[in-house]
Amino acid sequence: MQAIQVGLLGIGTVGSGVFHVLQRNQDEISRRAGRGIEIRMVAARNVARAQSVVGAQVQVVADARAVIAHPGIDIVVELIGGCGIAKALVLEAIAAGKHVVTANKALLAVHGTEIFAAASARGVMVAFEAAVAGGIPIIKALREGLTANRIQSIAGIVNGTTNFILSEMRDKGLDFDRVLREAQRLGYAEADPSFDIEGVDAAHKLTLMSAIAFGIPVQFDKAHVEGITRLSAIDIRYAEQLGYRIKLLGITKRVDEGVELRVHPSLVPAKRLIANVEGAMNAVVVQGDAVGTTLYYGKGAGSEPTASAVIADLVDITRLHTADPEHRVPHLAFQPHTLSDAMDALPVLPMSAVVTSYYLRLRVVDQAGVLARVTALLADAGVSIDAVLQRAADEVGGEGSTQTDLIILTHDTREGTMDAVIAQMQALPTVLAPITRIRKEALS
Repeated sequence: MQAIQVGLLGIGTVGSGVFHVLQRNQDEISRRAGRGIEIRMVAARNVARAQSVVGAQVQVVADARAVIAHPGIDIVVELIGGCGIAKALVLEAIAAGKHVVTANKALLAVHGTEIFAAASARGVMVAFEAAVAGGIPIIKALREGLTANRIQSIAGIVNGTTNFILSEMRDKGLDFDRVLREAQRLGYAEADPSFDIEGVDAAHKLTLMSAIAFGIPVQFDKAHVEGITRLSAIDIRYAEQLGYRIKLLGITKRVDEGVELRVHPSLVPAKRLIANVEGAMNAVVVQGDAVGTTLYYGKGAGSEPTASAVIADLVDITRLHTADPEHRVPHLAFQPHTLSDAMDALPVLPMSAVVTSYYLRLRVVDQAGVLARVTALLADAGVSIDAVLQRAADEVGGEGSTQTDLIILTHDTREGTMDAVIAQMQALPTVLAPITRIRKEALS
């Protein structure tokens, strides 16, 4: 059988990995796919550099639309990134009857509803395993492997840059800014790391996982997103003393009122497996009613780990290329006509409605009665205290200091309630600095 023909849009880090892994493992991949998979055309701004990567046997062009228009191309792989020209090219490829593989989580998180609808109408597939957690096959697990389950929750470390920074802050006791500079020097962080450190990248990925888990449309605009820029080394140290580690988690959960969709730093018990995921590694914990808890761990980025996911999508499309579109696995696991109804039945909750527990750190005047006033405000709001830790003044500000840190762990309470009580505590004259609030997740 003739090999299926692939066009690459972009041949940077991931595109080069796709080409090299496909070349190296061609025999193995062909045996699994049932036919060969060949990269026939590549579009790149730097034609000479791209040609040096793929060799003379592959046609390289500067115009991505020439790849889409070529009648011999069956699958278009979009590796450009962003939501500008990438969106236009993906929609044009779909309109031309080409299947699409993409690693572009931002594009699908923001415009996925439109793109998946266009693909369904045209009878083509859009595959995106590489868009979430690099080489970890979490999309396939959620969409196919766990299809018998009613998914209850997902909690994931899905951004390697932030996990590397938090690991270094904990191991070396350094503040965020210093570790960020080191991460940039080592290549773990971009020159402009905003999408990573502000939690946006993780939220894009979480939005896609949430849609697949609960059968709702992608709704990135409703996600609550916080990054790690305000975390300090002292909070990481206090968390460690209390038996926790701080991770940037993406959490989506089915509750009675709807679906939680949130990214933020979280205290996780140190005994949990996910709390011990270090460096630039990724991990995702999925809770299903039938299977219980499952953990997926591996490299979340990099040339060949991400290429592994892209090629897995190429194999899937190759296997199903001639199948009736109605018999293919739906893009978001559930049949498309059920998604809108699910959005009404399972709305994404505002953060004020989320129930969780908290770590609070207050820099206060070191005098009698301060703790009593703070705990009275919590009690009046109906917030139950799990633990209290008060540091000696000389530990915080040195000998003769008149300030100390008061650390409080709470039991579960509604976020809106906690917002109100924090505002009351902040107004106390004995509270000397902005209160640090970090959510705490048991993940049991």
